[in-house]
Amino acid sequence: MATSDRDDLGRPAGGWRLRSYQVIYESDTAAGRLFDQLIVLAILVSVAVVVIDSVPQWHARHRFGFALAEWFFTLLFTVEYLARLMSVRRPLRYALSFFGLVDLIAVLPTYLALVLPELHALIDVRILRLLRIFRIFRLTEYIAEYQVMGEALLASRRKILVFLAAVLMVALILGTLLYVVEGPEHGFTDIPTAVYWAITTITTVGFGDITPKTDLGRFIASVIMLIGWGTLAVPTGIVTAEMTVRRHARAPLAARSCEVCGVGGYGPEAKFCQQCGTPLPAPAPQATPGTEARPR
Repeated sequence: MATSDRDDLGRPAGGWRLRSYQVIYESDTAAGRLFDQLIVLAILVSVAVVVIDSVPQWHARHRFGFALAEWFFTLLFTVEYLARLMSVRRPLRYALSFFGLVDLIAVLPTYLALVLPELHALIDVRILRLLRIFRIFRLTEYIAEYQVMGEALLASRRKILVFLAAVLMVALILGTLLYVVEGPEHGFTDIPTAVYWAITTITTVGFGDITPKTDLGRFIASVIMLIGWGTLAVPTGIVTAEMTVRRHARAPLAARSCEVCGVGGYGPEAKFCQQCGTPLPAPAPQATPGTEARPR
């Protein structure tokens, strides 16, 4: 969770709530970093349990063990959820946030299946715990990369939408053309079915459930395949170009060191020393390109 998101939740003024807040929400401290790593490990193990439990042979052989493990993780994540609510001054804002809803949905199915056995099918929603792995982006060494990727995706959104619109128009036109050329007797019963075939061909999926039979239809299909082969790299190139621009635009900042224990190498996003917990000095302001002092 980014710093601005944590500020929106409300940092407690002091006492045990502040100490809990620093451990749960501030991963730039030694205790907070350890807490995040343990939670991520618990998420991965719990998801592995859910996946293995879905295999009938393993479920029949280790039914009791899987149930015990599931209740252990459910209680663990329930305690964590309640701790997150109690550690902020605005618990309702956290409960209605994206991660707050994911945390709730991750534990709710187990309790619902206990009260209403007919809802036991919903227990597979536990796999949503994997979404919580995105909390790893709060770890210090991942924040800069996460910000660069997020900014690149945000800056590329219009280009990607234009690209997707163009691909959709090509699929609509060529799919309609195949409907006219092939006709219902070759499986192209209507325009939506033909467009579906065009989309699977452009994306190089090629299920093979519908195939052109005429020479002209195969020629058009070959053109669609070449278009799909050439367009696959376009979104990746758009985002990569934006990421390159942003990386070059970021001027390198001098690494900071702790004034108490001397441990160094902290980037601009670090707030506390990971070894002793001492607040780090503020980073030097970054000069905007083109505003450097010039000799008169």
